[in-house]
Amino acid sequence: MQENQIIKPTKDKKSKKSILSPKLDVVFQILFGEVGSEEITKDLLSTILDEEINEIDLNQNIVLRRRSLKDKMGVVDVLAKINNNEYCNIEMQIIDYKNSEKRTLYYWSKKYTEEIQKGNDYKDLKRTICVLIADFEIKDLEGLGFHSKWKIIEVNERKKVLTDDFELHIIELPKMRKRKANGKDEKLLEWLSFLENPESNEVISYMEKNENMKKAKEKLNTLSANDELRILAELREKAIRDEKSLKEGYYNDGKLDGLKQGLEQKNKEIAKKLKEKGLSNDFIIEITNLTKEEIEKL
Repeated sequence: MQENQIIKPTKDKKSKKSILSPKLDVVFQILFGEVGSEEITKDLLSTILDEEINEIDLNQNIVLRRRSLKDKMGVVDVLAKINNNEYCNIEMQIIDYKNSEKRTLYYWSKKYTEEIQKGNDYKDLKRTICVLIADFEIKDLEGLGFHSKWKIIEVNERKKVLTDDFELHIIELPKMRKRKANGKDEKLLEWLSFLENPESNEVISYMEKNENMKKAKEKLNTLSANDELRILAELREKAIRDEKSLKEGYYNDGKLDGLKQGLEQKNKEIAKKLKEKGLSNDFIIEITNLTKEEIEKL
């Protein structure tokens, strides 16, 4: 799949409704960040980190099932507290904003520093981990594998790690598509294949030996049958398509100043369609971030 290819959900043969893509951020967040998904997320996360996770807490994920088409900017997809004292941010990113490394470092620093309160000692700071799953290749990571792990190290002589408090994992899905599941990476590639297409024959075979992946698919089926979430997912997909098209067009033409106006116009078009379907102004406001006055003028 090319970087800018539209994510097309697969079909559920039983419901004859399309299965929502787990790569879509609003779906990914509920699937792995909602209370009740602990075993699913623990399996995925322990596979990425390549370490055993005994406890996981998802209670701090308060921004769930949100109805906003705006870029997340400061809102992580999934926040997991692991082994009772460490935090891990997991972000699923579809659009390449050309600033993925800085965004991820911002997430890390924000969570790391908020754990120390006035009067506490710096020794109380705990390891904080960020995981970025990108549906695109990152320019500065050319030549690296699909899963790279980063720490702070001394670069001149000993390559010694300064501290374990900082840890960043970057997964680039386009690179993963060129690999076959084998050896150490086998289970991780199986989970990433689930994100790519949860109804493929190979993923179905993986579910036979991975009960948590099977649970993830069952929850995805349930989410896909939720009409309100389907509306949100479809609007989010449309917003992503429009944003990609606008960004490409304005970058090519050198008209970056018009990008914001273009996105606002797209939101007004969405609001008009929702209004024609009889949906409430409150719902439309949450979906489009337009004001009540702007909606009433449509």
